[in-house]
Amino acid sequence: MPELPEVEVTRRSFADRIVGARVVSLRLGAPLRWPLGCAPESLVGRCAGLVTRRGKYLWLPLSDASASSQHPGGGLLLHLGMSGSLAFTQGDTAPPAGRHDHFDLQTTQGLLRLTDPRRFGAVVWSPGLDAAPASTLLARLGAEPFDAALTPAHFHAALRARRTAVKTALLAGDIVVGAGNIYACEALFEAAIDPRTRCDRLSRPRSERLLAALRATLSRALEAGGSTLRDFRDAHGAAGAYQSVARVYGRAGLACTRCTGTVRRIVQGQRSTFFCPGCQKR
Repeated sequence: MPELPEVEVTRRSFADRIVGARVVSLRLGAPLRWPLGCAPESLVGRCAGLVTRRGKYLWLPLSDASASSQHPGGGLLLHLGMSGSLAFTQGDTAPPAGRHDHFDLQTTQGLLRLTDPRRFGAVVWSPGLDAAPASTLLARLGAEPFDAALTPAHFHAALRARRTAVKTALLAGDIVVGAGNIYACEALFEAAIDPRTRCDRLSRPRSERLLAALRATLSRALEAGGSTLRDFRDAHGAAGAYQSVARVYGRAGLACTRCTGTVRRIVQGQRSTFFCPGCQKR
């Protein structure tokens, strides 16, 4: 599943190319997770603004500058789901839509296409980020990992209020967004914390170390273009490379890169967890 680094890499790969473009047409393929929520033709003529990200959602503002419009704002909230990817093709080089291409936004500056074999992704119209359905979908998201407001004290207090395993809490996304399975495993390894450790048993220094490790892990993932385990590509079609430098994820049975132990795989909340029992302590 594309996580925060992959979604941010996708945003960066097309945001500056679509800004200022006007919508020419919109094509919908097979139904996605939720309906678009407006008539496709109602978006024709709207102008694309700066694409932003919140958690694993992308927000593409589409303004209507016509003087007669009573609702000049609004935009599209996009989610890549389990296997989706966005491509932005300039000029007339985009191939015809295939069976897994479920959303085409043709603009004066290029074609934005969502490809999603499993159709868990979404493209939803909303009058604004502070209005439904966008506000409803974003309401339960935790803090952005690089937000200065997410202080070590705040992070520790949020963890201390939970009795669940710390890996499970990181994946829930209501304390901090964007950890994802790969990056949660890697951050816990860097912080030397056993993923089964109960949140309410983490000391302030260990919580602070985990927050720093999570930020460092996500930063490295962004620099590497995210992770491509199966089919993730950014809007240029480039694959991510972080998976090639992961220290525990996907390395069950191999030697730990930090101690003499062996990386182990367990299942937590129906997700694979990779860690080293030798150097990650409860």
